[in-house]
Amino acid sequence: MMEESTCKRIASMSRSAKERELVRNVEEKRKQQESLVPYVHEDCVSNILIRLPLHSLHTSMFVCKHWFKIISSPTFVETHLSRSESVLIFTAPTRYDETYPHFTSSLPHSGKLNTLSVEAKYMQSNESLSLFHNLEPTSKTFIQFLEFQDGISNVGEYSLSCFGQIRATCSGLILLDNKLKRGGLIVINPVTRKLTALPPGTLNSSHNESYGFAYDNVSGRYKVIHLFRDALMYVSCEIFILGTEKWRAIDGPSFGLFGWLGYRPVEAIGALHWIPQVNHSDCIVSLQTENEKFQMIPLPNSCNMYDGIVEIGSSLSYVSHRETHTDIWILKGLSGEVWIKQHSINIGCRMDMVPLLSLRIRGDLIFKSKDGLFYIYDFELRSITKVKDQKRLGVSSGCVFPHVNSMVSWSSS
Repeated sequence: MMEESTCKRIASMSRSAKERELVRNVEEKRKQQESLVPYVHEDCVSNILIRLPLHSLHTSMFVCKHWFKIISSPTFVETHLSRSESVLIFTAPTRYDETYPHFTSSLPHSGKLNTLSVEAKYMQSNESLSLFHNLEPTSKTFIQFLEFQDGISNVGEYSLSCFGQIRATCSGLILLDNKLKRGGLIVINPVTRKLTALPPGTLNSSHNESYGFAYDNVSGRYKVIHLFRDALMYVSCEIFILGTEKWRAIDGPSFGLFGWLGYRPVEAIGALHWIPQVNHSDCIVSLQTENEKFQMIPLPNSCNMYDGIVEIGSSLSYVSHRETHTDIWILKGLSGEVWIKQHSINIGCRMDMVPLLSLRIRGDLIFKSKDGLFYIYDFELRSITKVKDQKRLGVSSGCVFPHVNSMVSWSSS
């Protein structure tokens, strides 16, 4: 009996010795590998990663914990956003890579990967599951984007589908109708696919309401703004701050300012701005993001159907078509500043061209004509050219939204 116990102790000690030897060997190999890889300062790693294309950046997050910490940090995300170019985001009933099979996208969720449904990702209960099955399959659309580079347009894919319409965009986030909850909304980053649901606000018909989406630099919070017209023709306003639970009513614009809520608002100079009339509008209506107060700002001339406002750099721009030329006016602030005429396009600008967005990096101004063609105005060369190799998107100007592909989130988690 004693001999058996002794043998067991010897065997146990032998196994422990082997295990310790194995651990020492693994540790020595790890130290040898680390000695072969020189230490790279975190700032240097960050400067390298920030230059990667978005699909490589998204993959690089999962190389190691250190890289994940760098790429997901608020400073890195903000820097990447500042270096990202503007695109136009839209939904279409058919994926572009199905219509044009030779198309290859540059985003991480594209190509041959399965398409993710926004509603399927949102579902969290059996009730919503049954509602999902009741959605009409033919109403499903695919979220896509149009980018402009060297005078050429390319359509990109997120491999992301939805049943709701895009209502607004802000810094890489988009606001969608939630078809699983009447009056509800979904905020999603189509690149990271992170989403959050908003509770229903005041119910209204789509032609009698308007949504805005803005970032408050003072509070560091994202705000969803909902304008809606009541039975007495007053335009009321409610605001939802992402991360909270309820909509909050605020004082709406003065009675009679809005004749139509069909123009989407433009975010610039710390406010959201609407053109309040279908045609012949003499002013814009602005809501300051910080103090949530409405004000009316006169335009330098009457705004017609194909005129419009866009953000250019850090200013608000008003593009006005005249009989022989097109003027570009700039407003740099809301504290008593006035409109200043910065440019006049004298050649090549058609009167039916709607301004859609200004490229954030290059600065060119993108127009879309009544027949669906895109044009680019180069401020340096003072020339306007038709975009090359463009495909007809089959969506109206009111259904494409300025956007930027980023890794922005509404929370720090």
